[in-house]
Amino acid sequence: MSEACKRGRFIVLEGLDGSGKGTQLALLSKALTDIGITVHETAEPTQSSTGGLIRDVLAGLQKRTAYELAALFLTDRIFHNTSPAGIKSLLEKGVTVICDRYYYSSFAYQGADTELSWVMDMNLNCPEIIKPDICIFLDVPTALCDERIDHRQSREIFENVNTMNKIRARFFEVFDLLRERENIVVIDASRAIEEVSYDVVKSVRSLFEQQEGI
Repeated sequence: MSEACKRGRFIVLEGLDGSGKGTQLALLSKALTDIGITVHETAEPTQSSTGGLIRDVLAGLQKRTAYELAALFLTDRIFHNTSPAGIKSLLEKGVTVICDRYYYSSFAYQGADTELSWVMDMNLNCPEIIKPDICIFLDVPTALCDERIDHRQSREIFENVNTMNKIRARFFEVFDLLRERENIVVIDASRAIEEVSYDVVKSVRSLFEQQEGI
């Protein structure tokens, strides 16, 4: 088997808050594990000290400008890629990494309140930040996301309908800009969990089928 085939795959799940990323990540992880693929689940922000600063901002405990928040996410993302147990190391060992949120969220969330090209450039042109093999965007109407978030105990700063409408539109603007350079799949995630999972797993399995015959 070639070195390219031995490398793990890097899979990102994106979507608005309340889109079901956590549920679909767990189902995808199980589906891949069941066919013999070693999987590591991760998320952004990370559990690093920078990730803690970001979570405080998202919870409304600290105030940061959109530019500061974008820079914090970049720092956390570099750590996520380059730490000894980070994304790069895992992929090189043949582990498939599934990540809940990545730079696409920075583009949509911080890019909505800053200069989008600045946020994109510093992430896409950073040598320490790996491009995913596939990004799956779980598309759910903002009203349904809002209904799902209502069942939680608290809301983060971006979790209101007007903001989510703005961010959803920005996601699709970004996907259009990245169409020629990124593997992005949009899935209707307003359907039953099992239907969504089927489409997610099918999209991801194609990565392995192309080179490994799974």
